[in-house]
Amino acid sequence: MSEIVIDVEGLTKRYGEKTVVDGLSMQVRRGEIYGFLGPNGSGKTTSIRMMCGLLTPDGGTGHTLGYDVVSETAAIKREVGYMTQRFGLYEDLSIRENLDFVARIYGMSQRRERVSEALQRLGLTARQQQLAGTLSGGWKQRLALAACMLHQPRLLLLDEPTAGVDPQARREFWDEIHHLASGGITVLVSTHYMDEAERCHRLGYIAYGRLLATGTPDELVAASGMSTWVLAGDGAGNLGHELESQPGVALVTRFGNAIHVSGHDPVLLKNAVQPYLQRPEIRASVGLPALEDVFIHLMRQSADNFAPAAGAPHA
Repeated sequence: MSEIVIDVEGLTKRYGEKTVVDGLSMQVRRGEIYGFLGPNGSGKTTSIRMMCGLLTPDGGTGHTLGYDVVSETAAIKREVGYMTQRFGLYEDLSIRENLDFVARIYGMSQRRERVSEALQRLGLTARQQQLAGTLSGGWKQRLALAACMLHQPRLLLLDEPTAGVDPQARREFWDEIHHLASGGITVLVSTHYMDEAERCHRLGYIAYGRLLATGTPDELVAASGMSTWVLAGDGAGNLGHELESQPGVALVTRFGNAIHVSGHDPVLLKNAVQPYLQRPEIRASVGLPALEDVFIHLMRQSADNFAPAAGAPHA
């Protein structure tokens, strides 16, 4: 079995004159949790849908699970579990009825046993007769994942699966994702949460339809070439406006009573924070940029693919 589960080159999708995904090239390995990050409207969902055969690309080539993303979409769909941003099951059916319905669609043999196994695995057995519409966000998430796993897919595509879910439910969800990956299932997951990004094996950051960076969390921080000073203490959070205009400061990120001051020239950066180092109420230390710092800086450097062209009239 190939170690490369997703292998796409130059995937492009346009709607009218707007290019939503612009030349996406990436690979995802078997058993890997690959985090797909980027702001709203960056092209994450469109990219995922092209990879699983739900959208036809306007350009580029690729294979998912060895199948061509243009000509073999039906085969891809049979072996992929796709969990959308919004809950897509029937709210007026019970948990078990929803899973049984999905099993019927796939024409599964031993349907009752397969549904019972899914209920047990996701901790849904005690609630199996509860209507899906009465579930909290966390329980709906478990049901959606159980439905994705019923046909035993080799690849899971999860589109912002934990949006609006409480921290405990998010933690339990990610524990299950890691358990699945350890069994050889590949997971491509889009997320906005930095703590979730750090739990992925590798990451790709997409903004304005372009993949700007890919690698492990540590590799992305190292490759950013950014240096960071952490200023903390009373009043530190109010220093951002002063520092943002200083030479050598590329980014200031606020964290309550602390700020991260980042830039690419360590000497200029130290000169910028030097006046604040003597203040007794300020604690200063050299640190590493956070993933969030790296991604915000990448996004600011990227051109908006929906911005009007130079000289073009605004709508």
